[in-house]
Amino acid sequence: MYSNEYAMIAKTMAGLEEVLASELIALGANDIEIGRRMVSFTGNKSLMYKANVCCRTALRILKPIHTFKAKTTDEIYKEVKKLPWFDYLTPESTFAIDAVTFSDYFTHSKFVAYRTKDAIADYFTQRTGNRPSVDVRNPDLLINIHIAQDKCTLSFDSSGESLHKRGYRVGQTEAPLNEVLAAGMIMLTGWRGESDFVDPMCGSGTLLIEAALIARNISPGIYRSNFAFEKWKDFDSELFEEIYNDDSGERDFEHKIYGSDIDPKAVDVAISNVKSAGLSDCIDLKIKPMERYDAAPAPAEKGILVTNPPYGERLNPDDLFGLYEMIGERLKHVFTGYQAWILSYKKECFDKIGLKPSKKIKLINGSLPCEFRRYDIFSGKRKEQG
Repeated sequence: MYSNEYAMIAKTMAGLEEVLASELIALGANDIEIGRRMVSFTGNKSLMYKANVCCRTALRILKPIHTFKAKTTDEIYKEVKKLPWFDYLTPESTFAIDAVTFSDYFTHSKFVAYRTKDAIADYFTQRTGNRPSVDVRNPDLLINIHIAQDKCTLSFDSSGESLHKRGYRVGQTEAPLNEVLAAGMIMLTGWRGESDFVDPMCGSGTLLIEAALIARNISPGIYRSNFAFEKWKDFDSELFEEIYNDDSGERDFEHKIYGSDIDPKAVDVAISNVKSAGLSDCIDLKIKPMERYDAAPAPAEKGILVTNPPYGERLNPDDLFGLYEMIGERLKHVFTGYQAWILSYKKECFDKIGLKPSKKIKLINGSLPCEFRRYDIFSGKRKEQG
């Protein structure tokens, strides 16, 4: 039976757990506990829908339905088969299993997934003679089994496709920034739209779009075509429509977001993505290398700059270090009064900026351990900055 409040797990990226916890608290979540790349919480069905639609830093929202201990796949089979599967599926339904294992007992996640699938199939076959089919692309129910040593948690994935796939992106550059990471970076700065925002190396425009969504308080999930919970047997379409269409929290943005890039193709892609998101009126885009900035693009004396420069995979060391020297020089001479945030992963690159950071936050970009550094750009010499 459906209970009013139940446990859930929101998955995120390393370094964004606190931000996600704050988002969930703002939505009304209870019993918040922060873990590694995840936040556990309790709430009702309305909160589960809101978490999927509104959370900027969640990758997926899981609903655990059974926790047990096992050291063999036969034990997993027995535990899974115990569950009342008619509450969730019919013989005509489709399902898929996603297995994640961090265990000395289970070294092959695929075999765990097979045994979980067998238990569900046998449950129906023995009772009806028919069984649900596996559909890995678009299942009616996406089931997650997570194993840490001998602790097994079986959950239903309410999101489906990762929530970083917002739905507004119509094109991308070679290495686009993950939308969840971009939103998390901006939220870590504390900026919520109180000033102009600049990204002088904007690529496909992810930071610009996520900044506009934050500034206007637009839910990132409104661009999505579907969520996995829409296929669940207990799906409440009226409740979901009410949450999905609620724009009462949206607000005006009185400043401007400026983006530029040296690559004309990247700017074309960014323009397309911004248009797709319906945010062209508050984002200004230009083809322009950062070294050609001779004045901050905004008329305001103060603003925020957030950018993700190249890290070096496609640049030789001399060009890479020259790039970061130029970033430091432009920050010092053009963006006085600004707060600048730079994401990169090589200490040598940060050293070339030549400015003293006031904050360092560890993040992961793809598989790279990075740092997100804050620079407060004052007039005067570096030693005067403290």
